[in-house]
Amino acid sequence: MKFGGTSVGSAQRMKEVAGIVAKEGKNIIVLSAMSGTTNTLLEISDYLHKRNPDGANEIINMLELKYLREIEDLFESKEYKIQTLEVIKSHFDHIRSFTKKVFTLFEEKVIVAQGELLSSVMFTNYLKEKGLNAVLLPALEFMRINKNAEPDQNYLREHLNALLQQHQDADVYITQGFICLNAYGEIDNLQRGGSDYTASLIGAAVKAKEIQIWTDIDGMHNNDPRIVDNTSPVSFLNFDEAAELAYFGAKILHPTCILPAKLEKIPVRLLNTTKPDAKGTTISNKSEKHKIKAVAAKDNITAIRIKSGRMLLAYGFLRRVFEIFESYRTPVDMVCTSEVGISMTIDNNKHLKEILDELKKIGTVSVDRDMVIICVVGDLTWDNIGFEAKVVEALKDIPVRMISYGGSNYNISLLVKAEDKKRSLIALSEQLFK
Repeated sequence: MKFGGTSVGSAQRMKEVAGIVAKEGKNIIVLSAMSGTTNTLLEISDYLHKRNPDGANEIINMLELKYLREIEDLFESKEYKIQTLEVIKSHFDHIRSFTKKVFTLFEEKVIVAQGELLSSVMFTNYLKEKGLNAVLLPALEFMRINKNAEPDQNYLREHLNALLQQHQDADVYITQGFICLNAYGEIDNLQRGGSDYTASLIGAAVKAKEIQIWTDIDGMHNNDPRIVDNTSPVSFLNFDEAAELAYFGAKILHPTCILPAKLEKIPVRLLNTTKPDAKGTTISNKSEKHKIKAVAAKDNITAIRIKSGRMLLAYGFLRRVFEIFESYRTPVDMVCTSEVGISMTIDNNKHLKEILDELKKIGTVSVDRDMVIICVVGDLTWDNIGFEAKVVEALKDIPVRMISYGGSNYNISLLVKAEDKKRSLIALSEQLFK
C-alpha cells in the first residue's frame, strides 16, 4: 500500500491513513514525504548551491516549525511525542550541518531524502501509540539502483525478504518511497513519481497479491476533471492502457511505475484516502474488448516538420533524422511520415536549437510551439470499426496538426494548439462517453 504526499500531508491525514492501514491487516506500507516537503527541501538546497546559508537556515526553521506543530497534533501520549521529537530534531540538525560544508548534487540528494525519513518515523510511532506492532523497514537497507540508475532487483529481493524474515511477528511494515542507495552506496532516489515505483518494485519482490496506490482522487478518470465537468473513474484498465494514459498526461500515475507489477502479473489498484470505500481503478493484464476508456492530454509539446525533395525513395533518411534526436538525448513522442517529409513531436526543448541546426542540413524545417497531444485510450485494434471515426468526428471543428494511429492497439494521438485543448477534451467527452 503506497500513500502519496497529500495522503500523509497533515496529522489529521495520517490518522485517517492509520485507520485504513489497521483495517487492511499485515501489509507493507510505502510512504511519500508530507506534501510540500520535497519542494521545500529542494528550495533549501537551492539556497545552499547559491552559497546563502542564512536563506537556507530561515527555510529550515520554518519547515521544522511545521513538523513540530504536526507532531503536537498527532500524538496523545508524552512518551511517543518526546520520542518522535528527538528523531525529527536529529534530522533537522543533519540538514543544518550542510550549511557549513561545500554543497554538491550529492548533498542535495541527502537533503531531499529527509522528507520520506521524517514522514515514515512519525507514522510508525503513531501506529505504535495506537497499539500496533509496526516495524519500520529502512528503504536504504534494501532499495538500490545500479550504475545505469536502474533498480537492482536481485539485491532488493534478497535484502527485503531477509528484513521481513527478521520481523515475522509484525502487524504491519512501514518503509519509505522514492529514496534508495546508488551503486556506490551513496543516498540517491528513483526520480519524481518514485514512491509509486518503490511500491511496484516491492510488490514484485515479495510477489504481493495486489499493489495499492492511495492518492486524493478516486482512481483514474475518463478525462481531466480539472478541465471537463462530470468525469467518472475508469473501473478497469489494461497495463498498456494505463501506461499510455500516464505517459500522455494522467498525473495520478507515473508512467514507469507499473512495469514491475505488469511483469509479475500483479494487479494495481488506484484508491482514494478521502473515500476509502470507493472502488477506484484496477489495472491488470485483462482487457475489455470494444471499449474506449479515457482521454488524456500532454502539454508543452513542440512539433517539427522536415521536408526533403530528395527523400522520395531515399533509404537512410529516417535513420539520419532519428540519429540527430538520439545524439541530443531527446525522446520523440509522435511521428507521421509522407513521401516527402516527416513530422514529429518532442516535449523537451533543451536542445531544440542544436537539433534544428542539424536538421536544416538535410531538409527544410518548420516548427510549431505551444502544442498539446490529446491521447484517446481503449481497445483500438484496427478491426474495431468506427472508433477512429468517432474520435475524428468529435474534433471536426478543431484544427488538428497531426494524427498518429496504429503504433499501438490502445491509443490514438492527435496534436492540437494549446488554445484548443479545453475545447478538444470537452468535445471528446461528449462524443465518446455521454
